[in-house]
Amino acid sequence: MEGSGMNKTISGNARGSLVHAQTHIWNHIFSFVKSMSLKCAVQLGIPDIIHNHGGPMTINELVSALSVHPGKAHCISRLMRILVHSGFFEQTSLRVVAQDDREEVGYALNNVSSLLLKDNPLSTRPYALAMLDPALMNSGHCLGAWFLNDDPTPFSTEHGSLFFEHMGNGPEQNLLFNNAMASDARLLATEVLGSDCKRAFEGLRSLVDVGGGTGTMAKAIAAEFPDLECTVFDLPHVVAGLKGTKNVKYVGGNMFKEIPPADAYLLKWIIHDWSDEESVKILKRCKDGLREGKGCKLIIVDIVLGFGKEDEESVETQLFCDMQLMIILTGKERTEREWAKLFVEAGFRDYKITPMLGLRSLIEVYP
Repeated sequence: MEGSGMNKTISGNARGSLVHAQTHIWNHIFSFVKSMSLKCAVQLGIPDIIHNHGGPMTINELVSALSVHPGKAHCISRLMRILVHSGFFEQTSLRVVAQDDREEVGYALNNVSSLLLKDNPLSTRPYALAMLDPALMNSGHCLGAWFLNDDPTPFSTEHGSLFFEHMGNGPEQNLLFNNAMASDARLLATEVLGSDCKRAFEGLRSLVDVGGGTGTMAKAIAAEFPDLECTVFDLPHVVAGLKGTKNVKYVGGNMFKEIPPADAYLLKWIIHDWSDEESVKILKRCKDGLREGKGCKLIIVDIVLGFGKEDEESVETQLFCDMQLMIILTGKERTEREWAKLFVEAGFRDYKITPMLGLRSLIEVYP
């Protein structure tokens, strides 16, 4: 019988606690709405439309500029309401010059939606579209089944192949992923080269960006240090057809087998993709390839869980990243102790962690 075994009356405090618990569960059940609303805004080009307008837009102006289906125009205000609530846009009052000289609600960009503009050099738009692509999102639905089977990842449960194999066999997926990594690298380069972390590259003669993708980070470093010879090293299908510059060249290969020799190796957002065993193999390959001499080292840019001052939102984002790695790859985010263990097992003698702005830290590892 429904309600059997429960008191028919609940005290005020208990009732409030029950409602709070239900609300908490509901908020997490429906938290995907934020992601889907963000993706919709990006796909419709709402940030760019408001930017090109030159200021806040009324809902009628926005609907007109979007050219949405007439039967769905009334839904745009509901979309903007959740986007404003989620902090992606600002809501303002606009005085409309008309016979009644009335005020209307206007929608404006803020520092968050400005990062979603197509022409913003630091745009996170490609990253958002890649992370919210069904190929990744659908893999999350396999998490429960994955705990009960022997597949390496929920992604492989969904797709029947490992993530990087899947990317290599699908040109569209590969392009989407490479664009996402390039957009993140542009933002990361600004963080690294615009801070005290820049000193990590001073005095080096050669640098290999291991898993460097299309070379966005390497090009930024090479421009800042014109005497530094930079090599972008990644899988052959990633670097195929890419053209180098005066001090940037591309080399295809497999980092588990052999890495070109250099004074230093940059591994940005790489080691966290792999299991401890796989990570140690990569680190050992790097150690084998380091040239002898003063200043030779690894430069790792990655998350160090629990290191430095972190706000609640940043901690949650780091935990989200860790779960995303569990879903699509064999890696994980690591604490300082876990990083140190990898370095020791790979034969390195010391390391230094420098917190950066944002979620990641720069780790210099010495042979």
